Amino acid sequence: MGRLREGQYFCFCLDHVREYNASYNYFQGMTDADVARYQKDAVIGHRPTWAMGANGSGRGFREDGVDPTGFTDPLGIFRRAAHAKSPEARRPRYGVAAMKALATLDLDDTADAESIKARYKELVKRLHPDANGGDRSREDKLREIIQAYNYLKSAKLA
Repeated sequence: MGRLREGQYFCFCLDHVREYNASYNYFQGMTDADVARYQKDAVIGHRPTWAMGANGSGRGFREDGVDPTGFTDPLGIFRRAAHAKSPEARRPRYGVAAMKALATLDLDDTADAESIKARYKELVKRLHPDANGGDRSREDKLREIIQAYNYLKSAKLA
C-alpha cells in the first residue's frame, strides 16, 4: 500500500497494477528536507553510523579490567595505563636524511624548529666568507650547512 503502510497490500489485476505503479510516488507528502535526509540515509542503507572513536570499540578498558562487551582482562594487559609511553618515547623518529642534516648542523634528534633555525644562523654567520675577511676556505662547509637546512625546511622540521 505504500510508505508508512508496509506489509499491507492491494490485490489488483495486472492492468490495475500498472496503472497504480505509474501514479505511485513514494515521497508524496514529504518535505524537501525529508527527501534529502532519506537520500542521505539511503547511501548507508538506512543503518546508523558513528563518528570514528565514538563507539565502544574506540575506548580503552575500564580500570577494573572489564570491557563493556564482556571481555575480561584480569591481568591488565590491554589497559592503556600499562602501555602509556613516556614523553621521550613519543618523540618523532627522523629518517636517515634528516638525521644526516641534523648532524651537519651539529644537532641531535631532540632539536626543535627554533633551535635548528638558531643553529643555522649561527653557523652561517661564523662560516660566511664576508665574516672571515674574504677567506673562502670554509665555503664547502657553508654549502653543506645551507643544503642541510634547506632539506630540514622542506621536510617541515625547521
